[in-house]
Amino acid sequence: MNIKKLEGLLAATFSTFDENKELKLDLVPQVVEKLIADGVKGIFVGGTNGEGLSLSTEERMAITEAYVQAAKKRILIFTHVGHSSIKEARKLAAHAQEAGADAISAVSAFYFKPQSAENLVNCMAQIAAAAPDLPFYYYHIPSVTGLTIGVIDFLKHAETKIPNLVGIKYTANTLHEYQDCLNYKNGKYDILFGYDELLLPALAIGAKAAIGSTYSFAAPMYQRVIELFKQKKIEEAAAAQFECIKMIRALGKYAPIPTQKQILKLTGLDLGGCRLPLVALDEGQCNDLKAYLEEISFFETLDQARKLKVESALVA
Repeated sequence: MNIKKLEGLLAATFSTFDENKELKLDLVPQVVEKLIADGVKGIFVGGTNGEGLSLSTEERMAITEAYVQAAKKRILIFTHVGHSSIKEARKLAAHAQEAGADAISAVSAFYFKPQSAENLVNCMAQIAAAAPDLPFYYYHIPSVTGLTIGVIDFLKHAETKIPNLVGIKYTANTLHEYQDCLNYKNGKYDILFGYDELLLPALAIGAKAAIGSTYSFAAPMYQRVIELFKQKKIEEAAAAQFECIKMIRALGKYAPIPTQKQILKLTGLDLGGCRLPLVALDEGQCNDLKAYLEEISFFETLDQARKLKVESALVA
């Protein structure tokens, strides 16, 4: 399979629930249209932020179908198919191919964990083989899976066993390993960076594309970072990245996913609450969050970044 490397931002989107925490798929087109308007290149569906591991296989399939139908090939749809059961993961992968997704990705099982790079590759190979026509990205997120297996070791074993392996969704702050992956076999694989707060340092060592949760509501701010970096305006890029960091600080005060869903609501897109064990912010926390975002001028910074993006597009 020929590897076409991505550039730009992909948004790891959030769940869409009604008041009973059941799927509310009629919200999906609103999400898609917003992200297209923000210039995002792709949408990562059913991952950590989409609460994919809290959903049934049938629900995850329905979400993939909803995003594919809403996207109409105007934006890439990456479907996360990772599961504790390889059998269920294979079912999700085959469905994603049938439904018309553009790529699949899978996190490792994290209850019974693979014990070696070869063991991990054998697991991913079975999943990827269920959708042989789709590009496959291994989803590396050690803070969740607890896996300490080196990604380079994974690539060394995987390149002969996973024909449709295209790259890695690299969600970790170990920039030295990320750079090692970027340069493996002279840049053979597409290594997508997944740590929003380190986007600028990742760009500095060669990142071209990134997947992140905060790109769902703050993509124009990060696009400003990328544009300034390309223009070699490093101090301005650092200042723009710091505006993102100030916003990200809010995610550590409460649970990150419910906090981000509340930020989405404050920016005009209410996607509902979260499923247990995640719990939505209470009224006091919502008020504190809004006050903090106003204190750091988040909404004004986001609006300004969006206006600059529009102006730049008009000039181009």
